[in-house]
Amino acid sequence: MKKTIALLVLLFVGVTTFAQNKNAKASIEVDGVCGMCKDRIEKACFKIKGVKSAIWSVETHELQLIYNEAKTNLNEIHTSIAAVGHDTKDLKATDEAYNSVHPCCQYRDEEVKEDHK
Repeated sequence: MKKTIALLVLLFVGVTTFAQNKNAKASIEVDGVCGMCKDRIEKACFKIKGVKSAIWSVETHELQLIYNEAKTNLNEIHTSIAAVGHDTKDLKATDEAYNSVHPCCQYRDEEVKEDHK
């Protein structure tokens, strides 16, 4: 009887451990210049089911992500960010999406980049 209980406990621990490894971490480069860009980029990530954490740095342009691989993937996250007008290293936003961002957030313009330094 003790062996059966010990076996069930080991099986439960093994299943629980396996189930917890579904979250992935990733870091991607996203263009932007200011706090409004930060809000827009992070909101675009949180619109996707399965994204648990999204933190974008204005200084480094690096987006730190934690997401559930069973519910989403990096391609879907890149697409969502590009749809709100921000280029990623793998996907460029359309001109229409880029032109929809606030004029002070138009990071492709050198004058805007200089204003935010």
